[in-house]
Amino acid sequence: MESVSREFVRASPRLDGMVASAVGYRTTGERPGLHRGLPSPYLTLIFSLDGPVVTGSTPEQAGGAGASRTDIVLGGLHQSPAYVVRPEHEAGIQLAVHPLAARALFGVPAAELARDLVTPGADVMGRRATDVRELLCEQETWEERFASLSAYLRQRAADSSGAVRPEVAEAWAWLARHRGVGTLRGLSRHVALSERRLTTLFRAETGLSPKQAGRLMRFQRARNAVVRPVAAGAAPDLARIAADCGYCDHSHLVRDFRQYTGVSPSGWMAEECRNIQAGSHGGGEE
Repeated sequence: MESVSREFVRASPRLDGMVASAVGYRTTGERPGLHRGLPSPYLTLIFSLDGPVVTGSTPEQAGGAGASRTDIVLGGLHQSPAYVVRPEHEAGIQLAVHPLAARALFGVPAAELARDLVTPGADVMGRRATDVRELLCEQETWEERFASLSAYLRQRAADSSGAVRPEVAEAWAWLARHRGVGTLRGLSRHVALSERRLTTLFRAETGLSPKQAGRLMRFQRARNAVVRPVAAGAAPDLARIAADCGYCDHSHLVRDFRQYTGVSPSGWMAEECRNIQAGSHGGGEE
């Protein structure tokens, strides 16, 4: 039986804050199964260096004829997990992209990527994205791949004429500063828009309401706080994490875990423990 090998390589993209994290991954000898791709306050961009990435909104869809199969994955901001088929071997580069960078990097607002669970990247980014993927497959080192991908994305941004309304950009920044805990009333006052007008503009740009985006930011912070002790082989203190991340109580943290992962915190940790300890979690910013 082939032994399991997992490789995860992180890079620091120099893309002016448009990309929060970049991870190269390669695994072999895995037992085929399903992985939960969790919602986050970032868009997902994956260039597969192996076969297509197969996903579905349910385990049944992921394993059936209705699954999405694409070599370049674009994922928008969602409120429920994506189920990703985990083959015996896979390789690729996964980026966490700031949603307000979608116009610059992809030519469309993030809201357009929220309509479907996964959008084939070539459908949005064009033939050049396919050429870049083929180049990444041919290159021999992660350093070369990260450099090529960064250069490609910098060129797309340089050629872009898309701009985000300043009120929406400031609203996102305010939510991030408050780690997703601020109120819609406080946010609307900060950007000098009515709550209704702000919600309309924010949803048109990102696909989410400000409240939904704030919940994702808070969950991302809580998930990262859970991952750190698990990666070190310790049990996380969920009550302390809930308090530190701005939840009313432990039950509200459990509620968000169930919505965003489909299982309880303990159930998710049991499923993902090996991947966490191998270093495959923790991308993005808090």
